[in-house]
Order: sequence, then structure tokens, then C-alpha cells
Amino acid sequence: MSRITALTAIEILDSRGRPTVKAYCSLDSGITAEAAVPSGASTGTAEALELRDGDPKRYHGLGCRKAVENVKTTIHAALAGRDFANQRQLDTALLQLDGTPNKAKLGANAILAVSLAFARAQAAEAGLPLYRHFAAMSETTPRLPMPTINLFSGGKHAGGQVAIQDVLVVPVAARTMDEAMNMTYNVYLAAAKLTGEKYGTRPLKADEGGLAPPFPNVETMLGDAVEAIGRAGYRAGSEVALAVDVASTHFYAGEQYHLDGQVLSSEVMVARLMSWIERYPIISVEDGLAEDDWAGWQAFYQAAHGKVMVLGDDLLCTNPARIERAQSLKAADSLLLKVNQIGTLTEALLSYQTARSADWRVVVSARSGETEDSWLADLVTGWGGDYIKVGSIMQSERLAKYNRLLEIEARDGIRMGA
Repeated sequence: MSRITALTAIEILDSRGRPTVKAYCSLDSGITAEAAVPSGASTGTAEALELRDGDPKRYHGLGCRKAVENVKTTIHAALAGRDFANQRQLDTALLQLDGTPNKAKLGANAILAVSLAFARAQAAEAGLPLYRHFAAMSETTPRLPMPTINLFSGGKHAGGQVAIQDVLVVPVAARTMDEAMNMTYNVYLAAAKLTGEKYGTRPLKADEGGLAPPFPNVETMLGDAVEAIGRAGYRAGSEVALAVDVASTHFYAGEQYHLDGQVLSSEVMVARLMSWIERYPIISVEDGLAEDDWAGWQAFYQAAHGKVMVLGDDLLCTNPARIERAQSLKAADSLLLKVNQIGTLTEALLSYQTARSADWRVVVSARSGETEDSWLADLVTGWGGDYIKVGSIMQSERLAKYNRLLEIEARDGIRMGA
């Protein structure tokens, strides 16, 4: 049992300069632990609610003082002095205290920060690395994930100069995290040089560190990624593959897709996705259809299942009910897991287990608004996620996660996929 003696929080800034929440949890054993939560730009409508202050004079309404106060007052008053045997008990108490379906009362940012800080405190109390604590929670064997690393960005991550959100490289030939990072670095440098030559631009970066030159269309974006892989000395497909985050909800209006100056029906959008899959070394397509276009997702699944990962983000929102619906409708076969979409570790674990029950693959993901906290690296390792999606390799809030994975590999001998 772990008895909480104090819960508090402060407002900090994420990687986009916007406020987020950092919580501190103290136990009667003398342990104090902290955790910071991210925030997203490309958000699904079914996500748990980030509580923002709404004061236009302060951070354009994005302040998190209300969420911070909820930790310091309501949550502290309800939980301090109580014993909790495990994460489930703590998270259940948080959910009961909030009492809303989307965490609108206390805020998912306040709730998740406390949930994570308690997990880190319990791990420290037990003398375990955080990933070992997460592994015990999920009853899984720790392993390192294969990274999917942002190379080019568009959409909401880069001002919309091209509609789709991200093209990522996947160093599929890598057998260690160290090798994966080196391969990605080589491709990134080749891509920076290529885009400088082709577009006359400096290597300006988007929210997650991806390069964001003025691509005229998606085809060029994909073609440039393949060329960068070749320039770096790798074989596209067999050594370095591509993953695509389409984020199509953001260019879907009037039941049609507005892409590269064209207006496409769901049927034509599926055909467009399949043409990319056939022509480029793509192994994963995330949010290829809009979050409420269930019929389109079903059609894409029928066409693409077995060829690429049909990966749901906005469609699923790390929500067990939506995952079960997608499974019953045969609309996806992989989950993008973002803990702050659902709001507690226990609920995120249920989403993970629901996906695994249907033999889905799981990609554990960061957000566009990240912090230097590295807990996500421990989570994906402890839960045995197949892939991690953090962003590029050029910003400290991203590198904090990659460096933690390198540390786990070097110090503890945990291997990729082992």
C-alpha cells in the first residue's frame, strides 16, 4: 500500500510555448515524484478534455491555472491521507472524483498528471525503474519499440503548406535503438540537404521537428522522402520504410476530402491512399480517413489490411469503446495510443489490452506539444509496444524520449522486439 501525503502542481510550458500541467505526488515513505503531461494540436473530438482557463489576456485563453488548482485543492483534499494498493485504485478514485464522461470537471490534464506522478512515486518506492513498474502493471515483458521518426511535416504541424500531417521514416533493418537512431540521423541530414537544393530553403522545422519545405503536393513529399533514403545510402523499403500520418479529419468537410486542390469522395480517397501504398514503401497509414467516416475506414481496411498497418488515431482516441467498434466493423487493425486522449494510465492500459485482444499492433505516441519528461519511453518499453512515435530527432522534448530508450538499452540490456 502507498499512502499519499500531498499532491500539488504547477503550470509549465510545452514545446510550443503553451501551458500544460506538472504534478507532484508525495508518499508517507518519503518519496516524492513528478510528472508532466503533453498536449495535442491535432486532436480528435472524442478525446478527454484538457481544462483551459479561457482568459484571453493570458496565453490567448490556453492557461492551465484552473487544472493546477484542481490538483492542489480538490484532488489533494480527496486523496491525501488515503492508501492505494495500485494504479487502478488511484485512477478509480480520480474518475469518481471527476464524475464526467470526458473529465470536464477536473480536466484530463490535471487527472493524468496525478496518475503519472503516482505511478512514478510507486516505482521509486519499490526501487524499480519506471518501465519495470509499467511492465508489472500490464503483466508484459519489457522490450524496446521500433521507432517511427518524423522526417517531413505538413497539416496542423507545419502551417498546412501540404494537407497531410507527417511522413515518417521507419528504420526497419535496425536491430538496436542505437542503430535506428544513426540510420535516422543519416536520412534526416540527406533530406535537409535535398530540400535545401530543391526548394532553396533552410531546414526549418515544424512542431515535432520535421522538415517543412513548401511541397507542392503529397506526391512530391513522398517522393522526396524516398530520394532522401537513397541519398543516405539505404534501400527504401527493405532498410528504411515510410509511415504516413494523413490526419485526414483536418481536410474533410461536407463529407468530402479537400486534398492537393481536389475534392475527393471517400471512395476516391481510398483509391488515392492505395495508389500511395502501391508506389511508395509505406508500411503504415494513420488516419487515412476522417474520424467519423466509418464507411470509408471499412473500405480502406478491406483494401489495405495485410499490406500496411491501418492505424487509428482520431478514429479511436485511445478509447476502448471506439476500439471495440472498429474491431467489430473491421475498420482498423492498429492502435495509436496516446495516454492523454483518455486521461488515466488505467484507462490507457485497458485500451492497449483491448487492441491486443484482437492481435492489433500498438504504436505508443507523444503529442505535438511535448515536455522534457521521458515517461513515455518507459511506458512503451514496459507495455511492450510495437512502435513509438515521438517526432523527429532535432528537439530536446523529442530527444528526451529517444535518449531514455538508448539508456534502457545500454544500461539494462533491453532489446528491440525481444
